[in-house]
Amino acid sequence: MAKATHSPESGADTLLKLIASSSTLEFDSEREGVWIEVIRKMDEVYSDLLRYEVDLEHKNAELEEAQAFVTNVIESVSDILVVCDARGTVQQANSAFQRTSGRTLPEIAGRNIAEMIDLDHHGRLAALLNPRSNAEVVDGELRFAAGGSSSDLFAINSSPRHDHRGRFIGVVLTGRPIGELRRAYEALHKAHQELQRAQRQLVEQEKMASLGRLVAGVAHELNNPISFVYGNVHTLMRYRTALVGYLDAVHEQPVCDEVAALRKDLRIDAILEDFGPLIEGTMEGAVRISEIVKNLRRLSFSKLGEVERVNIERLINTAVLWAGRTKQHRVDIQIEVEPDLWISGNEGQLHQVIVNLVENAIDAMRSIELPRLVVAAARQGNEIVFRITDNGPGIDRDHLTHIFEPFFTTKRVGEGTGLGLWISYGIVREHGGELVVSNEPEGGATFSFALPAA
Repeated sequence: MAKATHSPESGADTLLKLIASSSTLEFDSEREGVWIEVIRKMDEVYSDLLRYEVDLEHKNAELEEAQAFVTNVIESVSDILVVCDARGTVQQANSAFQRTSGRTLPEIAGRNIAEMIDLDHHGRLAALLNPRSNAEVVDGELRFAAGGSSSDLFAINSSPRHDHRGRFIGVVLTGRPIGELRRAYEALHKAHQELQRAQRQLVEQEKMASLGRLVAGVAHELNNPISFVYGNVHTLMRYRTALVGYLDAVHEQPVCDEVAALRKDLRIDAILEDFGPLIEGTMEGAVRISEIVKNLRRLSFSKLGEVERVNIERLINTAVLWAGRTKQHRVDIQIEVEPDLWISGNEGQLHQVIVNLVENAIDAMRSIELPRLVVAAARQGNEIVFRITDNGPGIDRDHLTHIFEPFFTTKRVGEGTGLGLWISYGIVREHGGELVVSNEPEGGATFSFALPAA
C-alpha cells in the first residue's frame, strides 16, 4: 500500500479532511497507532459526556422533585412561614401567610416585613430580626395588617439563618394564631370560676339550711326563759313601786335614831335609786334577746306568706324613707327606678330586705365626707334587678365570703347582731333570687339581686 506523500496537519479539521478524502489513506505503523489512540480517546470522552449528561438529567429531575416536595410541604402547612433577609426583606412566604396578610406572593416578596405588621406591634419586631447564633430561637407575639384591619394574634418563632461561613443572613418566621385558643382558655377559666362560685353557694345554702333548722330549735328553747325574764321584770317594777311607796310613808313619820342609822348603813336610798336603772337595763336586754329570737324564728320559716303584686317604685321609696329616719347623719340618697315595675312576693319581707341593705350602707359611710347612696331597680329581660350601691370604704376581701353567715358582723359590739344580711339572703332566696355583694372599682360596695318580674 502506498504511503501518503503529504505531512499531517494539526487539529480536528485535518483529521476530518483526511477521512473525507476519496483517496485511500496510507499510514505507517507509528502514525496509524497515534490516530487509533486519538479516536479511542475521543470515544471515551464522548461516552463520558453522554454519561455525565444522563447523570445531570437525573440530578435535575431529583432536584425538581425535591423542590416540588418541599414547596408542597410548605404550602400545606397551616402555620404561617416567612423567610426574611438580614434587613427584614421578605424573600419567601407560604400560602398561609398570604391568606393572613391578604396579599399575593409577588406583592409580598421584596417588601419589608414591617410593612405587614400591625402598627401597635412594630416595637416587637426588632427582637425577632436581631442577629444571633444558630441555636437561639426567639419567641414573640404579632398581629399582621390585613386589608385595613388587624389579623388575629399570632405566636411567632424566629429561627436565624446563616451562610456556609457562619454569617447571619436572615431569619425564618413561623407562627400560628393563638387568639381563638386564648379565647377558649378564657372561656374555660370563666366557666371554672363560675363552677367554683356555684359550689361555694351550694355549700353556703346547705350550711344555712342546716343552721336554720338548728336555730329554729334554739329560738324555741330561748323563748320560754325570755318570757320568764319579761314576767319577772314587770313584777319587780310593781314591787319597786310598792316598796318605795311604803318606805316613803314610813319615813314621813318621825322615826327613832336607830332606824335612821340603819337606813343609812344599809344604803336604802341608793338601792332605791339603782332599782330603776337596773330594771330598765334588764328590760332592754330582754327586749334585745327577744328581737334576736324573733329574727331567728323568722329566718327558720320557709314559707313566703301572703303573695301579692308588689309595686317596686312604692316599695323602694317607702323602705328608703323608713331607713333614713333611723339614722342621724345625712346621706345623699338617689333613687333610680324604672316606671311600672312589678313583682310577685311578700311586700313586708321585701321591705325588710331593702331597709336592712340601706341601713347597712348608711352605717358603712359614717366616715365618708360626702356619703352617697344609689338605690336602683331596672328590668333585664324577664327579671327585675335591684342594686344598692354606696361610696363607702367597701368590704374587706376576707369578709366577702362570710358576709351572709349568721352572727357575722363588722359593726361594733352592741350595734348589730349579724342576722340582718342572713335574713335578707334567706328572704331573697325564697322569692327566687340570689343576694350577692361586690366591691366597686372606684370604691364602695354593691348589694344586688334579681327577682322574676310579674
